[in-house]
Amino acid sequence: MNPSKKAFLFDLNGTMIDDMEFHAKAWYRILNNDLGAELTYEEVKNHMYGKNSELLVRIFGKDHFTDEEITTLSIEKEKGYQNEYFPHLRLIDGLDGFLEKAKEHQIQMAIGSAAIPFNINFVVDNLNIRHYLGAIVSADDVKDSKPDPETFLKAAELLKVDPSNCIVFEDAPKGVESAQNAGMKCVVLTTTHEEQEFSQYNNVLFFVKDYTESIKLEQLF
Repeated sequence: MNPSKKAFLFDLNGTMIDDMEFHAKAWYRILNNDLGAELTYEEVKNHMYGKNSELLVRIFGKDHFTDEEITTLSIEKEKGYQNEYFPHLRLIDGLDGFLEKAKEHQIQMAIGSAAIPFNINFVVDNLNIRHYLGAIVSADDVKDSKPDPETFLKAAELLKVDPSNCIVFEDAPKGVESAQNAGMKCVVLTTTHEEQEFSQYNNVLFFVKDYTESIKLEQLF
């Protein structure tokens, strides 16, 4: 492992693309219309972290669905999300230039997300950003999802970068906690949550609304 190598690790949803409302609406429809959960929209949003399977277990209990049923429901939800979101699919403002600048400075980059590959590929390939990425860690690649550090530690390992030389970009408290547990500093996008929701974490460098704000690479390491 080269001690001088540095890396940016990006969460995907709400961090590279601003799509969390589309995920919430897709879950709301399936949970209430198809599965009779009778949850409010805010309750659905509060459950939206970790793997799809974990969300279903949190709401319905451990043995309510078979593994096959969970897989089917997960794919059905993602197909609904992709159909609704595709006309709006775009990188968060300024991210295209930020990725290019990081590449010019030879900073390694990876995605570390609780999304399934079906969704990650939908974003990465439709937006043509795969060439920036040295690794992708999805829900299928880890045993324990965020706030466990496994997602980001595995991304660092794949990039051959020391965790202390990784900066995580996140939009959710559970993701920031995952980065903290991995020993990594974090830049928070305020696309989904308010600044005060991150007050318990000591690894936040600063908050930005998008990547058009002046983020100097030298101030991150």
